[in-house]
Amino acid sequence: VDHSPDEALKSKAKSWPTWDCEPSKFPWTYSSTETALVLKGRVTVTPNGGSPVEIKAGDYVTFPKGMSCTWEVHEYIEKHYNFS
Repeated sequence: VDHSPDEALKSKAKSWPTWDCEPSKFPWTYSSTETALVLKGRVTVTPNGGSPVEIKAGDYVTFPKGMSCTWEVHEYIEKHYNFS
């Protein structure tokens, strides 16, 4: 998680699609690597067998291919995302 992404990363992410979600809790497995820039909200992502990571508005994050985790959305979240 990059809590202070530079302007070049933010600019690149603006061309990506957006996804949003109301507060909820759900399991997720990444079938490919996802890079995201969080625009609004706050979520805790807990990798299976790992430690929870809090992600919030302004963060730039990469989720590796094959990672299984639980998303707990605390505040409505909106993000730009890109699969690679």
